[in-house]
Amino acid sequence: MDVAHCKLDGNADAVEFCPHDNYHRVLAASTYTLQEGDKPSRTGSISLFNVNAEENNMELFYRRDTAGIFDIKWSPVGGFMGPLLAQADADGYVKVYNLEYSLDDSEAGGGFLRDVNCEKISSSMCLCLEWNPSATSITVGLSDGSVSIISLEESKLEIQQDWKAHDFELWATSFDIHQPQLVYTGSDDCKFSCWDIRGSTSSTLAFQNSKTHKMGVCCIAKSPSDPNTVLTGSYDEHLRVWDVRSISKPVNETSVCLRGGVWRIKHHPFVPGVVLTACMHNGFAVVDVKGEKAEVIETYTKHDSLAYGADWHRGDISLEGKRKNSLVATCSFYDQLLRIWMPESDILT
Repeated sequence: MDVAHCKLDGNADAVEFCPHDNYHRVLAASTYTLQEGDKPSRTGSISLFNVNAEENNMELFYRRDTAGIFDIKWSPVGGFMGPLLAQADADGYVKVYNLEYSLDDSEAGGGFLRDVNCEKISSSMCLCLEWNPSATSITVGLSDGSVSIISLEESKLEIQQDWKAHDFELWATSFDIHQPQLVYTGSDDCKFSCWDIRGSTSSTLAFQNSKTHKMGVCCIAKSPSDPNTVLTGSYDEHLRVWDVRSISKPVNETSVCLRGGVWRIKHHPFVPGVVLTACMHNGFAVVDVKGEKAEVIETYTKHDSLAYGADWHRGDISLEGKRKNSLVATCSFYDQLLRIWMPESDILT
């Protein structure tokens, strides 16, 4: 069921609902636009919306211009500060903002992003990032195949480790949320890797799989409900399920073809095994992963361009007296479209 939609001011590539209590209705959306010409430039923006599903409403309350953004992520719940939003941009910077937000008399809400800090990571572009579970570190993937681990302490960003992890663009990196000393990476070189970062200045390769993915690895997501399961998405159009009990030799348990490059994977915040995927040329899909079986339970094809950004809302929603626990934001690139919708599958009600 469609709830709301709008057009952004640039090519839309990421959407993130705030996971923190009292801020669940806040949605961040980012853009990346290449300005071609004699002096090409990469520009972008971050927009913040209040999303009210009960009233089929999405209201813009803040926007700022930025460098071209490839990725944004809210800090996880449980960090030492309030809601923080991190961006990875084309100028090689990681920037962190604090959400300053308050409810007015109408409870519509409003606020802005306050600069916390920024760090020049590299002359290469920052393509992706992810927080560790305690919101004290960020892993960043770069266009030259490198990965950097950045610490955030007392509002200060500092590079702790960096190393050449892959041969080509590094589009995916994430901490293992159950064992945060482990960092996963994936790249256009088709390799899926895991690194142990317990060394103070250097990392150790835990495993590297170079044979399973037939094209570049776009995204990696550890299951929050199963410490032994990791999912990967690839340009080869497959969502893969990995058993990582033996961290030195992960097992590809199963895969499902989504008929589009799998650019992003988001686990449902309440329903174990259910994931939302952005499938580039084939819209969006909700997939149910159970053990060695993975099946598509719903698709959404109302975007007319590359499906890049996707996320689940974390709060409770009541419509027509019935409680719903699934609201989705998705965005697509060249048509600059942001949509809010509710999946209709019975498994989510």
